[in-house]
Amino acid sequence: MRWIAPAMMAIAIASASAAANAGDYAPLDCAKAKSPAERTICRDYDLGQSEARMATLFAITTSLVPMGQRGDIQDDQRKWLQSRDACGKNIACLQTSYARRIEKLENVMAGIASRGPY
Repeated sequence: MRWIAPAMMAIAIASASAAANAGDYAPLDCAKAKSPAERTICRDYDLGQSEARMATLFAITTSLVPMGQRGDIQDDQRKWLQSRDACGKNIACLQTSYARRIEKLENVMAGIASRGPY
């Protein structure tokens, strides 16, 4: 049974990596991009990849945590989106914002894997 945690984490990471390598910015509809940050993300390949990875991790974590924690993660996501949008066209700021959000979501995933239930 001890192999389940590493297997679950490997599947989650592989899923996130696959989405991040897809070259498809599906989580962000670039045709409807309104804010300067969204338009910048749509024009920058690396930021688009970060958006895809973050969106995948967000979807995975919110599907695996209990309802109370899910609400907290969703609230954090809304706050993060506001701070991301405050970056505007600043690519370095956007990169830092995505790196921090991805790290936070990866930490949630690590916590899920360490607790079980298996």
